[in-house]
Amino acid sequence: MSDTPYMLKRLADVTPTPCPCGSSRRMFTQADGVPVGIHRLSVDGAATPHYHTKLTEYYVFLEGTGTLELDGESVPVGPGDVVMIPPGTVHAANGRFELMVVVSPPFDPEDEHLVEAGGGSSAADNT
Repeated sequence: MSDTPYMLKRLADVTPTPCPCGSSRRMFTQADGVPVGIHRLSVDGAATPHYHTKLTEYYVFLEGTGTLELDGESVPVGPGDVVMIPPGTVHAANGRFELMVVVSPPFDPEDEHLVEAGGGSSAADNT
């Protein structure tokens, strides 16, 4: 246990985890006991549409261009854009991006639901 009131995480020390949008480096998570999660997300191509029932996500686009699909609407995004994605919004980033994701409350793998081609949903595999 640290005597400091702050936490420091280094991107190079965090192992990438596959996710519906690409590859996520989950910097701060539920396990850290923090009020929000912080992830570095790399998107390289077409993402799998998904939604969360409890999580609000804030996508902060750092590099790259493409589109963000939000409930069937295609929104062009690029560096400097920030998008708030409320619970229940089906979303997928498509293009080549680097972004930071702020998640409130912190990410819960049980609250990641893939949208199937037929319009239904299923819980994500979360490998």
